[in-house]
Amino acid sequence: MGIYTSPHLERFHDRIRINGSTIDDDAANRWLTYVLDHHADLTFFEVTTLVSFLAFREAGVRVAVLETGLGGRLDATNVVRRTRVAAITTIGLDHTEILGDTVTAIAREKAGILRADIPVVTGRLDAEADAVVLASTAAIGAKSPWRLGHEVSHARRGDRLTVALPDGTSFDVAPRLRGAHQDDNAAVAVAAVWRLRRECDSAAMTGVAIDNDSIARGMSAVEWPGRLETIEVREGPFGGRYLLDGAHNEDGVRAMAAAIRTMPEFVSPVLVFGAMADKSWPAMIHLLAPMFRCRVYVAPRVRSHGRAVVPPAELRTVDAQGLCASTVSEAIRVARGVAGVEGVVVVAGSLYLVGEVRALLLGHQEYCHAHVGL
Repeated sequence: MGIYTSPHLERFHDRIRINGSTIDDDAANRWLTYVLDHHADLTFFEVTTLVSFLAFREAGVRVAVLETGLGGRLDATNVVRRTRVAAITTIGLDHTEILGDTVTAIAREKAGILRADIPVVTGRLDAEADAVVLASTAAIGAKSPWRLGHEVSHARRGDRLTVALPDGTSFDVAPRLRGAHQDDNAAVAVAAVWRLRRECDSAAMTGVAIDNDSIARGMSAVEWPGRLETIEVREGPFGGRYLLDGAHNEDGVRAMAAAIRTMPEFVSPVLVFGAMADKSWPAMIHLLAPMFRCRVYVAPRVRSHGRAVVPPAELRTVDAQGLCASTVSEAIRVARGVAGVEGVVVVAGSLYLVGEVRALLLGHQEYCHAHVGL
């Protein structure tokens, strides 16, 4: 099984996984060299996508999970035609300069991944987005969608989540990821995998077996670095507890904030925040600032064409009581000094920032470089 996601947190290879393991250096370097030698005119994301496809083919991957990079309709991953299931988790106002400045416009772009005669699973969509997806499904002849909050539902009981599907099937799973939004994501994943199983069975795909136990094991074993991830540093100048979350838009910050409020161990935490210039960073700061007794603002290191970070001083114009740091290392030192050994430092605002901090805290100095990506 192959998995292709973006962006990477610490190093390029993180984007491509085969049977649970990150692609090895030799394969990544070989295919990168091949693609760049033969297709020098491709964008960075197109190169990355092609490398993943070549690596999957070489490894004999039968089923691959592809995360779109931006939107869906014109995304590089959308060249795949033999789709078995399409899933749309959420639709919010993000990348508006490219996808459109309304939920309806963005939903049309997201719905571009739908295919005729292929099942669709969606998360909780607002009325506008839901209407677009339903209309697109009908227009292209996709199979009836299973929508969270309509055909699909879930109920939480302690550490167990029961997901009910419209065909009468239900699954009792124990997701590892924290946050109410992750319960929604878990339900979408279960529904998508169940529909994938039915598609594979009907197509008599050999070498592909998905049983109930596999679904349960998968949900209990899932890991997602940089999403409400707790890291404990035992000693040294950074010693203490950290919570890293890649929330980089208003919806993501709301979800993170709601999750933190349910965590009794996170009392009066300190925030380290950095953001890309094309994000709704003033709204994010307004949401987060009241939750933290101290906020430290910093610019993540990013080397990507057309992408700019917000200078810390500009972030501070929204929160005059915040502090500014010139480097990520300095920001962590300042935050840890305020939080003390027992306090919690929360890092959010940008996946680039989270990746840089994660490499720093885990001692992955070879990965602690300027990030490149979308």
